Amino acid sequence: MNPIIKYLKNVFAAKRVLANDAHLKGLVKADFLLQELVNAEKVPGIAITVLKGGKTIFQKGFGYADLEQKKRIDPKQSVFRVASVSKPIAATALAHMVQDGLIDLDESFYSYVPDFPRKEWDFTIRQLASHTAGIRVYRGKEFALNEPFSITDSLVLLANDPLVYKPGTEYLYNSFDWVMISAAMQGASGIPFEEYVQEKVLNSLGLLNTYTPACHPERSQTDITVNAITASNDRHHVTTFYTKAFSGFRKAIPVDNFYKLAGGGYLSTSEDIVNFGQAFLDKTVQIDDGILNQFLTAQHINDNSTYYGLGWQVSEDAKGRKFYGHVGSGVGGYSNFFVYPEEQLVFSILINSTDSKIQRELDVVINSFFDEVDS
Repeated sequence: MNPIIKYLKNVFAAKRVLANDAHLKGLVKADFLLQELVNAEKVPGIAITVLKGGKTIFQKGFGYADLEQKKRIDPKQSVFRVASVSKPIAATALAHMVQDGLIDLDESFYSYVPDFPRKEWDFTIRQLASHTAGIRVYRGKEFALNEPFSITDSLVLLANDPLVYKPGTEYLYNSFDWVMISAAMQGASGIPFEEYVQEKVLNSLGLLNTYTPACHPERSQTDITVNAITASNDRHHVTTFYTKAFSGFRKAIPVDNFYKLAGGGYLSTSEDIVNFGQAFLDKTVQIDDGILNQFLTAQHINDNSTYYGLGWQVSEDAKGRKFYGHVGSGVGGYSNFFVYPEEQLVFSILINSTDSKIQRELDVVINSFFDEVDS
């Protein structure tokens, strides 16, 4: 059937069943559009959870967690690579460390990692967190690195590289900034980064399905350490990670993301991610407003906004609605996480494949949840 005709039939059916409730029609539209992404083989699977005023208004899985086994996506249990949505998680832990007086955002990185080779200019934790420190982006195969680095050992990748620009003069988004921050957090606290995040963020907020990749060179992609260390692996529902190929989907190449936990290494469910976002609206993150506002305020370079705070994207959508959150793109995973404070909406959309170039479609899906839909 012609997809436009099919869409119109869905819309007219929605009008008949749902009368003039524009909000519910928006949910029908979102449902249809997400299913079409699976039907068109643009993605293997999608999990979405949406909260309005702290209540779930839409939660569904589309497609497959594993194509060969025909295992369906479960938005409550299916675990995805959330890629750069890891940055807000790490940023929340950093905010706790600032509040606890363990680290100073305006202190030199070298105060916490003194063995790192000196660069032409000094740079601060705040500059790293806002991507204004001059650290370079990925090179070559680094995006898909499969080396069993610890966080501190991975700094060898950057040891001999000059800064790209004088810190504070430009903005350059990259994940290495947050690798360096996680090393500084370990140096400041004397606690492994993943343990600090576990206690201060994951356990504190009840994010029971948010995990760290296990640090072992011979593990498979489904071997993970969890909040409850003694929990059985059969409790976990890690999706198979895919990459789009000419003839469909193939399993993504193996990668080791432990070293870049803070920048893009965590695994989670769509439900956990929206609950994480809701904690900021409910003010249950237990971080002072003065500190939190620094993280959720866009930085400026030469009076121009970077649309990025400290580990958080802080911007407006095409309709001018303000949000904070993050988009994530990694090997075998793509994610959207947005918090709209004025509308009290939180979105989490997770996909188990490398970037399928569908952000425009996801933007339409998200827009359908607002009460602007013409009935």
